[in-house]
Formats: sequence, structure tokens, C-alpha cells
Amino acid sequence: MEQQNTSQKILNPIERAKLGLKVLSLPYEEAEEVIDAYVSQGDYDKASVDLFKDQVATQHHIQEKSAELISTGGQILRLVVSAVAKNWPKPPVEGKA
Repeated sequence: MEQQNTSQKILNPIERAKLGLKVLSLPYEEAEEVIDAYVSQGDYDKASVDLFKDQVATQHHIQEKSAELISTGGQILRLVVSAVAKNWPKPPVEGKA
């Protein structure tokens, strides 16, 4: 992102880190409200704020997809274990020849 010469501040890495810790555990809508409340206290460059919001949205998307993958992986593992258990050779019954 190219820095433009304006009197507005950008969200610096320390601010993004602090804000990130606050918002990453929140649903995106709430996270966006927290970000907006924070930047309303200063004269921040809209492009840097929008970039941060995009990064937060991307992180939320990754977390959602990760949860889906874990769930799908668990379902696959359960199916494999079930199939192996059903097809496991049965021990011979004593007394039958």
C-alpha cells in the first residue's frame, strides 16, 4: 500500500496488534464496531482502516473454514474407524470346527 502525504494518521503495527487482540475473538460485525469506535477517536486514513478491516474479515473467514475442515476431518475419521471396526475379522468361536 503506497503511503500518501496527508495529515491523517495510519493504523501503525502496534495499534493493529492491540486492536487485533480485541477483535479477533468477536463476530465480524462487533469487531467492525470496535474498530470504528477506536478510529473515531483520531484522524485515521480511511485506506489504512479499510485494509485492517479486510485483514480482520480474512482472518474470520480463515477461522470459519478451519472449523469446517476440522468438523469434516472428524466425520471422515469416524467413518473410517467405523468401516474398519465393521470389517475387522471376527475371532473363531470355540466349539465349532
